[in-house]
Amino acid sequence: MTSPLAGKTALITGVSRRRGIGFGIAAELARLGAHVFLHHYSPYDRHQPWGDDDLSLIRSGIRERLIDGAAFGDVSADLSLPDGHETVMDAAVELTGTVDIMVCNHATDGSGSIFDVTAAQLDTCWNVNTRSTLLLTRRFAEQYAPRSAADPKRPGDRDRPEQHVDEHRTGRVIWLTSGQQDGPMRGEVAYATTKAALAGVTPTVAAELLERGIVLNTVNPGPVNTGYLDPETTDRDLTELTAMIAETPYGRFGTPEDPARLIGWLVTDAARWMVGQVLTSDGGFAVNG
Repeated sequence: MTSPLAGKTALITGVSRRRGIGFGIAAELARLGAHVFLHHYSPYDRHQPWGDDDLSLIRSGIRERLIDGAAFGDVSADLSLPDGHETVMDAAVELTGTVDIMVCNHATDGSGSIFDVTAAQLDTCWNVNTRSTLLLTRRFAEQYAPRSAADPKRPGDRDRPEQHVDEHRTGRVIWLTSGQQDGPMRGEVAYATTKAALAGVTPTVAAELLERGIVLNTVNPGPVNTGYLDPETTDRDLTELTAMIAETPYGRFGTPEDPARLIGWLVTDAARWMVGQVLTSDGGFAVNG
């Protein structure tokens, strides 16, 4: 099939710049035939060294990649707010009536070592990177089998579906983590902590979601240059990292298209046997030694 996602609606969060990973993912899912709904929040990028982007160009860039008949929509929302995830999911559902695929690409940085990280930085990173991802996932799952408030989950409880999950009709959720499991991320304690939490809880949440007919996997996209690795817009010393990249098999940083291809496959029926995994897409960076 040339359009394996035809008829599916995909929500991709954190699509505020054309050089970003989120845009690369959205472009790939559009190419594969999905209806595409974007979440963005430009005020965050506006205060970063790389700056924000023209949202009209982001919209047109995705629209021109849609197959005939595919729908497009978008919303701006601050996911640090307790109800930010509600705003995003409500708007996404309005596009076609349901969301079949969700890719949680959004994140905020947490610059600061263990010696200078603050409570405010820790809270902000947790709220955006982890809390909103978990709550978005809950809202996504409620489309499939809403749980009654009178039916709470106790530790160790399992759902007991009356029949096996239809593996060809599963919903798909992708979380994004980072490279904290491959080595130290000095000066990024808050960010690394919140991304490690997502990677760590992936098997638990994947087990609960699969009982509802939803497949969750988590992707570490590796060192992808989205502008923060350009000398003129970087927020870090690139000397050591650039030298390491030069020694890798491909000799380059990743581009957004690199993890997007993996995610595009993971949300198709071809990847239905892949469940609860934390996958790294880094061109051999972590194993180069």
